Amino acid sequence: MMPSDPFRICKLPYDMCVLVTVTVVLLFGFSATSNAAPKSDIWERWTTHDANAITSMDHQIWDIFLKKYVTPGGNGVNRVAYKKVPIDDKKSLKHYITTLAGKPVSQFNKNEQLAYWVNLYNALTVQVILDAYPVSSIRDIDISPGLFSDGPWGKKLLEIEGEEISLNDIEHRILRPIWKDPRLHYALNCASLGCPNLGLNAVTAQNSEDYLNEAAHTFINHKRAISEHYGKLYASSIYDWFMEDFGDSEVSVLKHLRTYADASLLIILDGKKSISGYDYDWALNDAEPLKTKIKKRRGS
Repeated sequence: MMPSDPFRICKLPYDMCVLVTVTVVLLFGFSATSNAAPKSDIWERWTTHDANAITSMDHQIWDIFLKKYVTPGGNGVNRVAYKKVPIDDKKSLKHYITTLAGKPVSQFNKNEQLAYWVNLYNALTVQVILDAYPVSSIRDIDISPGLFSDGPWGKKLLEIEGEEISLNDIEHRILRPIWKDPRLHYALNCASLGCPNLGLNAVTAQNSEDYLNEAAHTFINHKRAISEHYGKLYASSIYDWFMEDFGDSEVSVLKHLRTYADASLLIILDGKKSISGYDYDWALNDAEPLKTKIKKRRGS
């Protein structure tokens, strides 16, 4: 994910960063301040599955972790008590992730694989936060490779079936292109207030359909997703960054929103055909946030 200010995370003196950015623009014809999110680009080797497999994966450790440390906020935003996670539970979380990494995921059926990748993505994200804590935003954890690296998404965090895997790989090369289900955006959590909630329980092959529907309904009917100001609609940047997943137009985004909207939201959406602006809050979804909070708009 590219930040709105590449000079903030460039690992060179400021003047050199400016020079490098100008050079990049001149040579390649694009700006380092692009707000485009990674495209959906299928990693074919992960399409392998066994439709007849009946073996299930155990996500109990992750389920217990979520129930202990994720708390629904009064404003509808789930928060994580990162500060309260003791060493033993941090070790348990890492053990869970390591155990998942050792599974022959290609030999499972697609329902098990869906739960596997969603849980792994969310557990890895929490582990990244815990390893760097305290931080005020996940975007401050600049461990991704590259001169203008921002956040942890590009770093290879573990190996599965001989392949090095990053968070970006899981989201943009596996889940999005293989399942082609826009509801996945509501199940994946990037540890930010603007993101759909981290769930209170693990995803399983048995509950995945209900989980995705509930996650979509919860987020869409919260002001983070869509709100009206002086007759104009403002939406989460998720619908801007990943518009292709929602039909590739604002009209199709609004159609998607209506599918899960409660009666009060349907009234707001009635007759609307466009979105006036997008916003996203990158502040950490911490139960005990730092005094200095971060609120940034993509591309601002």
